Amino acid sequence: MAEGAGHSENTSLGSGSSPASRRSFLAALLSVGGLFVGALLSVPLIRFALFPLLRRTTELKASPVGALTEFSSLTEPVMRTIQIELVDGWRKAISEKAVYVTKDGQGRLRVLTSVCPHLGCTVPWNKEKDQFVCPCHGATFAADGTRVSGPSLRGMDTLETSVQDGQLQVRFQYFRQLVSDKEVIG
Repeated sequence: MAEGAGHSENTSLGSGSSPASRRSFLAALLSVGGLFVGALLSVPLIRFALFPLLRRTTELKASPVGALTEFSSLTEPVMRTIQIELVDGWRKAISEKAVYVTKDGQGRLRVLTSVCPHLGCTVPWNKEKDQFVCPCHGATFAADGTRVSGPSLRGMDTLETSVQDGQLQVRFQYFRQLVSDKEVIG
């Protein structure tokens, strides 16, 4: 008697499907799962790449500098400290910044930031020299903020102003340093 005589060549798998179709179903299931996991992992990368295009900055609010009558008879720049409300998500912080109120060649009020456009040092008004002199690298600026000498590539940055109810208002901004053009960064 032969040992394999009682076995038939056609074996039944119980479910009626062939091993090839079961393998192709598992391969399809694995590839769909891999695509799903790959898509989930790519979401942070896509958000990182698109963040500069989609970010929303907080609205720049005007800060009061003082009454217009205080600045009617200016002969030299006057320093004022303003308060800026910074909103970072749900957190609010109040920051104080020094600005200078001065007049330009036509006698109009200008508000200058005290941040040096060279490397960001705070630039004080020097009464003896009748100039703004940066203590870090010696850049000098005229009373209206124009560049006189030193390593700075441009004059002091002016801030946007408005008048409401007799009060001078200013919108504080940060500008890129080490460039010759005034470029807002925040």
